[in-house]
Amino acid sequence: MAQKSIYEAAAKRLIASELPKYYTGWKYHNKLLVIDSENIDDIDTLIKKNPWVKQEKLVAKPDQLFGKRGKANLILLGANWNEMKEFCSAKMNSVFEIGNLKGKLERILVEPFIPHDQEFYVSFTTHRHGDTIHFSLEGGIFIEENWDKVTHINVPFGIDIRSFDLKSKLPDIGKLGEFIIPFIKGLYQVFVDQDFTFLELNPFALTKINEIVPLDVKARIDDTAAFLHGDTWGNTIEFPVGFGQEFSDEEIRIRELDEKTGASLKLRILNPKGRIWTMVAGGGASVVYTDTIADLGFGGELGNYGEYSGNPTQEHTEIYAHTIINLMCKYPSPKGKLKYLIIGGGIANFTDIKATFFGITNAITKSAEKLKKNNVQIYVRRGGPNEKAGLELIRKVGEKTGIPIHVYDRYTHMTKVVELIKQAEE
Repeated sequence: MAQKSIYEAAAKRLIASELPKYYTGWKYHNKLLVIDSENIDDIDTLIKKNPWVKQEKLVAKPDQLFGKRGKANLILLGANWNEMKEFCSAKMNSVFEIGNLKGKLERILVEPFIPHDQEFYVSFTTHRHGDTIHFSLEGGIFIEENWDKVTHINVPFGIDIRSFDLKSKLPDIGKLGEFIIPFIKGLYQVFVDQDFTFLELNPFALTKINEIVPLDVKARIDDTAAFLHGDTWGNTIEFPVGFGQEFSDEEIRIRELDEKTGASLKLRILNPKGRIWTMVAGGGASVVYTDTIADLGFGGELGNYGEYSGNPTQEHTEIYAHTIINLMCKYPSPKGKLKYLIIGGGIANFTDIKATFFGITNAITKSAEKLKKNNVQIYVRRGGPNEKAGLELIRKVGEKTGIPIHVYDRYTHMTKVVELIKQAEE
């Protein structure tokens, strides 16, 4: 299951649109204004388009993928619109250190300030055998310090939450249960139906007129389910990078390519001047290769981490291979040292080895002079449908171009090629 975090504003909008299907008592203000580094200079126009900003007390806080915002004094509460403007102007594009993360603040969420007397906590997590509902009468920024006060309720897959006896499993909440229990059940249905993998409201509040309001929301969804939710996710769900992370042009290009295909294409540059680079089929295999490279003492030479899997097209595989080759040839190897490209993977179930290797060999052929100039040796270990034809294809490319390509099939241990590289270095 792929899990990707989404913006708080997006999570709230999705909940606001879907929860009325399952919880008839749901009322939400739907007043959410996102101010970012691109529209901060036009904030007055944004306020004109959202007249409630001048009419209500406001909350302003970062809407990026990090927590502890309250503890970092990055939440403005009960402000008027002028104070909100000053807060956004002062904080936007400034660099902050949050725990061990350091990054630029580029996105702020503004919404109405909701007076309330009590804060609650609820979250849903999913695991191998079912889901778990986590609930506490004491929500807020100190939930972690008070985790022993959280009730954890397991919900097996397939259970109809509407008839599930939630009341007996929760702490005694008295008459509040008339509102909170139906809310939790309805929210859980949204969690399941919209393919959330994690959803946390910390806190949510019950107002004096018995309206439930999610004050802070954190969420992750299964991004591979996007094709199921075109009507609800639409173009509003984004998958932002983590706070403090910066991506190269190549990483962004592969990420954009990944979003356009049903296959999986991942790339993270670890050491641009590294001498060992990988093009590995499968997320599990990529972890195994990375661990083996590090275990054999080459962790500092590893140029990248990534994968191509899910039967990518020949075209997408070629683009991915070109990207890896260009990166590994960007910086010259130290004099007298070789560079290594590992084209590895386990034994595929349905990925056509010959088809993907057509893409890889096209990239190798077009980059032959560059690869030879950088003293690149290629080690191949792969198995699966059309394995024999695919491996023969890449072997002949090595003979034709003069690039040293060492080819191994399924009968060679998957990470044996890493050991061979170590032997070549000795």
